[in-house]
Amino acid sequence: MKKLYTIPLIPLRGLTVFPNVVVHFDAGREKSTAAIEQAMLDGQEVFLAAQKDSVVEEPGQDEIYSIGTICKIKQILKMSDNTIRVLVEGKERGKIVEYIEEGQNYLKVSVEALEEEVEKSEELDAYIKLLNKEFNRLLKLVEENYGDAVKLVDSSEQPSQFIDMVASYAITEEKLKQEILETMNLAKRSEKVLERIKIEISIAKIQRKIANKVKSNVAKEQKEYYLRQQLNAIQEELGEDDDDKKEIIKYEEKIKKAKLNKEVKDKVNYELSRLKGMNQTSSESNVVKTYLDWALDIPWGKYTKESINVVKAREVLDNEHFGLEDVKDRIIEYLAVKQFSKSQKGPILCLVGPPGVGKTSIARSIAHAINRKYTRISLGGMKDEAEIRGHRKTYVGAIPGRIVYAMKEAKSMNPLMLFDEIDKINSNYKGDPSDALLEILDSEQNKDFRDSYLEVPMDLSKVMFIATANTLETVPRPLLDRMEVIEVSGYTYEEKFNIAKRHLIPKIFKELDIPVNKINIEDNSIMDVIEGYTRESGVRGLERKLNSLVRKALAEMLKDGKKEVSISSENVEKLLGKRSFDIDKIDKVDKVGVVTGMAWTAYGGDTLPIEAMVMTGSGKLELTGKLGDVMQESAKTAYSYVRANALKFGINETFYKEKDIHIHAPEGAVPKDGPSAGVTMVTALVSALSGKKVKHNVAMTGEVTLTGRVLPIGGLKEKSLAAFRAGVDTIIIPKENEKDIEKIPNSIRNSLNIISAKEVNEVLKNALIGEDANEN
Repeated sequence: MKKLYTIPLIPLRGLTVFPNVVVHFDAGREKSTAAIEQAMLDGQEVFLAAQKDSVVEEPGQDEIYSIGTICKIKQILKMSDNTIRVLVEGKERGKIVEYIEEGQNYLKVSVEALEEEVEKSEELDAYIKLLNKEFNRLLKLVEENYGDAVKLVDSSEQPSQFIDMVASYAITEEKLKQEILETMNLAKRSEKVLERIKIEISIAKIQRKIANKVKSNVAKEQKEYYLRQQLNAIQEELGEDDDDKKEIIKYEEKIKKAKLNKEVKDKVNYELSRLKGMNQTSSESNVVKTYLDWALDIPWGKYTKESINVVKAREVLDNEHFGLEDVKDRIIEYLAVKQFSKSQKGPILCLVGPPGVGKTSIARSIAHAINRKYTRISLGGMKDEAEIRGHRKTYVGAIPGRIVYAMKEAKSMNPLMLFDEIDKINSNYKGDPSDALLEILDSEQNKDFRDSYLEVPMDLSKVMFIATANTLETVPRPLLDRMEVIEVSGYTYEEKFNIAKRHLIPKIFKELDIPVNKINIEDNSIMDVIEGYTRESGVRGLERKLNSLVRKALAEMLKDGKKEVSISSENVEKLLGKRSFDIDKIDKVDKVGVVTGMAWTAYGGDTLPIEAMVMTGSGKLELTGKLGDVMQESAKTAYSYVRANALKFGINETFYKEKDIHIHAPEGAVPKDGPSAGVTMVTALVSALSGKKVKHNVAMTGEVTLTGRVLPIGGLKEKSLAAFRAGVDTIIIPKENEKDIEKIPNSIRNSLNIISAKEVNEVLKNALIGEDANEN
């Protein structure tokens, strides 16, 4: 006969109680506390059943599971005014037969005790043994201490109690617990518990793996944290602050003070936040620190107040540079436009001329005149585009480009930036630096110039760019299109004398720290040095000779025990040795087949003698002197012209069969090329074949055609200066170059007899003795 109980009911939320298991729960609802009080009066028995939905505050009959556990209250503890903590022990399974309504303020039910289906079998024994084994595995994984309570139960003698205790402690899902509670067959109950235990083991393994990983990371971080705290404590005791912390604060202060735009500010703040989260001794932190140092060393938002005054600028240029009037005039025009319009845009000036004529110092003087910072970038031999644009941070040892270096050095965002030797940039597989320069020198693009290392835009639109070059031949055409060319030619003797007296000698005295009154260099001595010891377009060689002269004079003064010394024209040769050049003796003799040509080089103008020799032979033409392809073509053109017009020049028409001709340009080790030697070769051939001498005081230049026309050439000013230096007083130039005569300095122009020729006949008439009708 089934046993019935009439006892109070307590619905449980999120809890399932099994027979033979001791648990505690908190009761706070009014009906639950009333049910506990009644149970304590009647015999301490209560029926505990789980709610189907734990959210419901006052569950009805349909919202409570009918099967639960008849329990004995072991202890109650009042926690607060409304809550009681109850300790119960499960006795047996029960099922609600009916709800008894008697007007009480708690739920009262009639409960029927349920009997389990206990059948001892080999299957059940196998389940129990396997369950015992798997449960112990789970215990090792979760490291809980409830295993001791389960071990007190003999699994072989009390299988039902063992299964219930395992289910109570090991299973976490309440719905599954209720299902196991309702399973009366022990074999099926043990099967369900075993299945869930295996799932719990899998979950426990994953949790343990994650926990170990987290524990390892936390342990490492804790170790570092404790060590840092100890280090901080030691530093505090020693009176030292944390260097890393100070460095972070320093960067924060720099960012706060710098006038950064939003994009730059966001970038440096991002890098700083990365730095804060790094180990300060790591290599990555050093990379970030280097980046922040560069980014914050650039003078963002800092500008010098430009002061453009053409009158003051002219004074500065005149004080710092003698001569170069054309160059000064063009610079003043450029500055006048900027002063009037206040525009930041303008042409990029390119100063072109031989070495030593003062191109770089002119740029420095312009910066001085308009109150801009001066910075210089040397492009000579540059092959890698990254040298201009910078390397990406992903590369080891990455650094910013030269533009960033220059801006940092200038400490201003509107300096005068000089691109020195723009004609000497090269390209290779790493890119062409001229491509980067195209962007930098374009006012429409350079306002957002991005260095590959910094990765933020830099406004270069307010920078004044000036370039220098020795020649335009090797400057890339697209780059040349961005610039306005100003030719800076060589100096005359008069200009060199004034430069030496006003600038070079005071500079030498200052560098050697010699009082000015100790050594007096007479004017004639300066001219002797210019004429006898230098032969150049610029003044670098002159400066070296004057420096040597001063040093030798100082040594002589100390040797003789004198307090001061005067360098006269007589003792220049004693101090500097024999004269390197003797202009008075150059080409003083008229010769057959020897003609003085005029040439242009990257170092300025020069004279180029051409010699022609006629010998008995079979009509061979020999060319020597390391002549380039163009000069060889000029020689062949001259030969054909002379052969076609032999009778006109009084030459035997059969010379090409009976005579061998050798044309030579002295200094055979020096390469020579260019078309402007055509008239020189015609004159040399006619002189050699006709026997007429060439005037020694005449120099010439011009390209010749097969029909005898004289074509224009370039570099007339430099060639004229070279001819004048060589002691020539008459020069023959192409007719079309008459427009360039005004570029020749007045002092030189007035000293030269300049003859323009349209045809070769006019050249020969003025160059050969006997051809000139006025020849005495």
